[in-house]
Amino acid sequence: MPEQAVAVAGGIIGGILLFVLLGITTYVLWKKICRVISYEKLINPVKTTNANAIFQDQANSETQLKSTRSRSVPFIIPPTLHGRNWIHLTNEEQVQEDRDPYMTSQCGPRSSFHSLAGAYVVGTINPDLYKFPEDKSETDFPDGNIGRLWFSIEYEQESERLLVSLIKVRKLQPPADSCSPFVKIYLLPDERSYLQSKTKRKTLNPQFDENFVFQVSSKMLLQRTLKFLVYHVDKQKKHHLLGQVIFPLKNEALTEDNKLVIWRDLEKENLEPPSEHGDIQFSLSYNDYLGRLTVVVLRARGLKLHEENPALGVYVKVSLMNHNKFIKSKKTAALLGTPNPVYNETFSFKADQTELDTASLSLSVLQSNKGEKTLLLGRVVVGPFMYTRGKELEHWNEMISKPKELVKRWHALCHST
Repeated sequence: MPEQAVAVAGGIIGGILLFVLLGITTYVLWKKICRVISYEKLINPVKTTNANAIFQDQANSETQLKSTRSRSVPFIIPPTLHGRNWIHLTNEEQVQEDRDPYMTSQCGPRSSFHSLAGAYVVGTINPDLYKFPEDKSETDFPDGNIGRLWFSIEYEQESERLLVSLIKVRKLQPPADSCSPFVKIYLLPDERSYLQSKTKRKTLNPQFDENFVFQVSSKMLLQRTLKFLVYHVDKQKKHHLLGQVIFPLKNEALTEDNKLVIWRDLEKENLEPPSEHGDIQFSLSYNDYLGRLTVVVLRARGLKLHEENPALGVYVKVSLMNHNKFIKSKKTAALLGTPNPVYNETFSFKADQTELDTASLSLSVLQSNKGEKTLLLGRVVVGPFMYTRGKELEHWNEMISKPKELVKRWHALCHST
């Protein structure tokens, strides 16, 4: 009897274990089948905008699109992303509400994106916004323009050669009806030697396409300035200066792999003889909204350099004063040994509009070197009636009357304080 009881108990326990094992196996297989089915099932699209209708309209207008490019390109959401909360913007636009628009969709690898029935149009792009900007350099000429010059520059490091390509000049304003222009090119501060282009006969828009080479070391390159003088030859073979372009090289990164194509408007040369101590040219601008006074130190000419050591560096010190009290000063870079330095450096000062009646600017041209005594070559002060008269007062008043506009003028230097 005990042996029979043990056998019955063992059979019962074995049956229970077999039943549990079959149940677990059945559950695992059922989960796998459900998972495969869920991946193959597509989420039902929400009926809002019918993409088939959209595509049908596009197909009907295909002939028209061939002749006229559409100004917008639709963005469409596939059906698998429709199981979200969307709110209407317009009749054909939807946006997802309170969700991350870049959230990954819960679709399996076998989901189909080829059927776009019930897709959403979420927005459009305008192809015109991605076009290259139109080149208006040959059409957009300001009032009073006397011509525009195009050129390119490149520097060969190994041979230490500056390559200058004179490309063209447009819209010249000659003194007579006909014009036969040519261009002289200088590499300042050397004003004794120059390179000259060919003369183009009877044209206001000469095309030169000529190349020129200047030999200059890499150490001195950034202290040099290109100067283009455009002349007209009349019937009596006399030369008439039509305009000039001054281009400092210090602000450009010149390499063999970087050929810069540049255009500049011609400027009239100051034909007045230099003053006793020389002249300085600078621009003034005042931004009344920001309370900012801007000074652009352009160049100087006719400076009386130190007789014993004329090669010392020449720089300009710009100081803002208020009631003859020093506020702040800034300096340009020092250029070596030239009576006609070109700077093209910009400085800004904070100045409230209420302070303009008591403020003034002092520009001092100085010559010095390490271990040498600083020598004052000349000075000019511009400001309101309290401090200045003549051209200096006119320059200041014109700056105030033309806010945010650069006002450029020449001023004579003096040694008075």
